[in-house]
Amino acid sequence: MDQDRRVEVATASARAGADVAAERFRTALDVEHKSGKTDVVTEADRLAQEAVIERIRAYDPDATVVGEENDAAGTVPEEGTVWIVDPIDGTNNYVRGNRYWATSVACLVDGDPVAAVNVLPAMDDTYVGTPEGVKLNGGSVSVSDRSDPDRFAVVPTMWWGFDNRKEYAAVTEAIVTRFGDLRRVGSAQASLSLLASGTVDGVLTTVATPPWDTVAGAALVRWADGTVTDLDGGEWGHRTPGLVASNGQAHEQLLDAVREIEAAADA
Repeated sequence: MDQDRRVEVATASARAGADVAAERFRTALDVEHKSGKTDVVTEADRLAQEAVIERIRAYDPDATVVGEENDAAGTVPEEGTVWIVDPIDGTNNYVRGNRYWATSVACLVDGDPVAAVNVLPAMDDTYVGTPEGVKLNGGSVSVSDRSDPDRFAVVPTMWWGFDNRKEYAAVTEAIVTRFGDLRRVGSAQASLSLLASGTVDGVLTTVATPPWDTVAGAALVRWADGTVTDLDGGEWGHRTPGLVASNGQAHEQLLDAVREIEAAADA
């Protein structure tokens, strides 16, 4: 499968899943809880993932699909073609009627992202990225050029458990004392998409992130000329604990914030 075809499949499969989820958005849903009170899943998640995988396998029947729901694989092989799927990233938003949720598909070849698509159907936004750049609804976008931290909007993403609220408090304090403002979006893929298009200027989490929550969005940020690292400023990968992403203009200040967060959590 050539690169154009991968982008076509990623886009078509993400839209197929997004259509299924959007049809059920703001309707009566049976909500189940997985590992905790805020870790929820609905039948819409499962049906949307089935739609995504069905479309992928129509074009690439032998590929490995890694996803959050159903019987998709849970780990990412280092070799071959791999599709990483999140049918509804931001399910807590979804069940509350909040429009910030995404259907996400990333294609990796031998461990490297080659195509990434995040569809936010309730916002009518589709982000499509390749190493050549990122497009939002067909138009090219890039990270912001803001360089003054006092003008930065920074997003803490993922969820800090009830037994980790000290660290969560440290995250919010580090952001509001170092940067212009804080945004809490409720979807990691949506947050990273907003960074890639210049709407926000930084995204961070000190929490371990599963690949379906971050790989597509992290790729979009990089391809939109942004910076993505681990918590120490080193190379980020889907197995890396935590994530720091920015427009590249004040990345060191974000890393300083992370050091402050870690120190407060250890105190």
